[in-house]
This record gives sequence, structure tokens and C-alpha cells, in this order.
Amino acid sequence: MVKRFFWKIWLRLNTLTKNVDKDYIAEVSTTGNTLHNKDIAQIIVKKRSELRYETILSILNERDAVERDALVSGLSVQSSNTHLAPRVLGNWVGADPVYDPKEHKITLDATLTVAMRKALEEVGVEILGKKADGGAIVGLVTDVLTGKTDGTISVGGDVIITGKKIKIAPAGEEGLGVFFVTEDGTEIPLDHPMTENNPKKIICRLPPDVTDGIYTLKIVTRYTSGITTLKTPRTILYELPLTAVTPQP
Repeated sequence: MVKRFFWKIWLRLNTLTKNVDKDYIAEVSTTGNTLHNKDIAQIIVKKRSELRYETILSILNERDAVERDALVSGLSVQSSNTHLAPRVLGNWVGADPVYDPKEHKITLDATLTVAMRKALEEVGVEILGKKADGGAIVGLVTDVLTGKTDGTISVGGDVIITGKKIKIAPAGEEGLGVFFVTEDGTEIPLDHPMTENNPKKIICRLPPDVTDGIYTLKIVTRYTSGITTLKTPRTILYELPLTAVTPQP
């Protein structure tokens, strides 16, 4: 099939395969660009829709609300692009197993529809090159309370962020810091001093506004090495979504 779209990717070293040389993983260069309902509504308006922007945005938001209500009620939801289904992860042990939030995780399975898979057949890949080994990345986020690294973080707790060149510097500069970005694009900054702020590790407490939900970790810094700083801030995004969960007593 003729490729009509091309994803630009960088290749960076796979740090999980310590004993394998020249093992790379792909990083799509547009990962940080996210369309929200307000953006989708604008696109629909530009297509000369007879509906007003406010009406379209209201319908999209209402559709999302209906979908959330259905999913938390245990129903599956199918759109023209994806099929979402409830799922509980974890092992169930013993003759009379019970739900344990420390061992089990309530989540969703997302499956591509035939239409979406067909659309992806029109996508090609353009390799931009290899990212330098010293590139800035967030490699892992660890929840201090549970020790989990699967993307689950405890509301009100601390997290350990490890990676490369993630130190927040210069200190106190406006616009720099660690942010937890909600699904609607709201950025929640830290409101408490970091316990540790080093090039390879940051330890910080989640802001009070980070409640149960899904977030994207975003780091904005001018740090590059030693006392050297970049002329303009660099944004580093964690590739995996973070799911904030209130710890059970």
C-alpha cells in the first residue's frame, strides 16, 4: 500500500538490554504533540461545519463523559478507532481470594479497530538518526510508597524520577520544573521543594492537585552538563502515562 503519512523517529539506545550492543528503540518525534477536544473542535470548524465551535466542543466533552461513565460501570466502549474494555490486573491466590489494591490494578484494555488498523497501513517511517547517548531522557518513575515502576503513583506520596540530564536548573527560574499534566492539558507544578535534584535523579512529592487520574510527567530545564545551561528550556516527557491512585488504609 502507498504510504501517505510518515512518522519521524529517533533511535536511542535501549538501556534495558545491558549486554546487547547497538540495540536501539524508536522514539516518535511527535510524541509530545497531543490533540485535545478544543483542538479537534477547531479542526471540525475549519472543515466548514455548520455547527459552532462551542457546540462541537460541548458534544465532544459530553461524549467523553458518557464514555467514562460507561467504562467505570464495567461496560466496554467502541468508537470507530478503538475498543476499550475493563480489566483488572494481578494474581488471585488462595481458596477465597479478595481484591487488594496493593496487588491488583483496575485499568482498561485498548484495542485498535479494523478501520484504525487499515489507516495505519498508510503510515511509513522516516528515521531522523540516532540520539546521542548523552541525550536527556526520563528513564523510570518509581513510586516510593509501593516501590512500583509500572506507572502507578500514590496520591500525596513521593516519586523517584531517574534518567539523564533531568536536573532542574538554573534553580528558581520561572517556567522550569517538574509538571504533572492532566488529560485535558492542565499542567500541575510541584508546590514543595524537591528532596533531591540531580542530573540522574529527582525525588519529589506529588502536588495536592494530583488526584486519582492519568497524567503525563513533564520536566522543563535548561540543564545540560556541569554548570553549563542551554540558552532555551528543554522539555523532557516520560513515555509512559502515570496513573495516580489514592492509597487504601
